[in-house]
Amino acid sequence: NSTFTARFCVAQGKRALEDDSRKTREHCVVQECRFADYFDRKVLQKRPYIRKDWCVAVVRNPIRFERQGDDRFRFWAAVPELGGRYLRVVTLADKVTILNAFPDRGFKP
Repeated sequence: NSTFTARFCVAQGKRALEDDSRKTREHCVVQECRFADYFDRKVLQKRPYIRKDWCVAVVRNPIRFERQGDDRFRFWAAVPELGGRYLRVVTLADKVTILNAFPDRGFKP
């Protein structure tokens, strides 16, 4: 599994990049998500336009989430970089390990 660290500014609700000022970093919380080998090998190969930080943002701030029958969880959120389409992110039961992600054409908020 690969680990991806994303920084989210608590006060502003925005992702802080690694090159942000020291002041911004002091006000951010580091949240880690893991990515299953399947995600790195298959999902990103099939859908190279998907970014890991989008997936982390969807899991952290979904407009809806639900349990799947196979002990996994689905999370949805709109992604502006995808033209406002909804990205579905599937995690393992721990809600931390991201397994799959794709634009969900059939999702209705």
